[in-house]
Amino acid sequence: MNTFFLSKTPLFLGIREDEIAELLLCLGAYERKFQKGDVIFRAGSPVTDMGLVVHGSVNIVVNLYWGNSIIFGHVGKGEVFAENYAAIPGKELLCDVVACETTTIIFLKMQSIMTTCRKGCAYHNRIIQNMLRISAQKNLNMSSRMMHTASKSLRERLLSYFSEQALEHGSAHFTIPFNRQQLADYLAVNRSAMSNELSKMQAEGLIAYRKNEFLLKEVAHDE
Repeated sequence: MNTFFLSKTPLFLGIREDEIAELLLCLGAYERKFQKGDVIFRAGSPVTDMGLVVHGSVNIVVNLYWGNSIIFGHVGKGEVFAENYAAIPGKELLCDVVACETTTIIFLKMQSIMTTCRKGCAYHNRIIQNMLRISAQKNLNMSSRMMHTASKSLRERLLSYFSEQALEHGSAHFTIPFNRQQLADYLAVNRSAMSNELSKMQAEGLIAYRKNEFLLKEVAHDE
């Protein structure tokens, strides 16, 4: 496993490569590869391991009773998933975890992360601290999605999401991690209606876009 890459991830931040190699053994780490569309974890199943994306990305997908689905979140390279469920023994997943592309995952035993080893090593304590920070950040991300979908107006949902992306990228020019259907699912809107609204916004000079690359334009205000 690539300990240099892992040392740059939020989970292993501040831990040396030799310490990570020892931790991986302690945490029962194993690596698996998935193809686009593969279900990594399925709703209704309990999990004991959390996943860390080494290559590729995954979507968290909620399947509705009538066959529709909603993308509840996106997990990119270096990020983790399923840690909340893995932390509660027997807790069943309410969603699917699906590979967006060819994806490599390292799985780690969550209970081993939560329990300090007998040596009481500082780097095991560090990974617990990192896990707490990751959980806090995910709570903030959840709040952001709730903010984007709070409005009944489709345009306001788009503007809210684009504004956040511009802030995160530090630029009015950015690339989002979703295609059109995934963005519609994330914002809980109809794809055709959203595409029409995007076209209107571009015609009005609010935005310019190509595929998942967007540019927010400044609008001149009448004095």
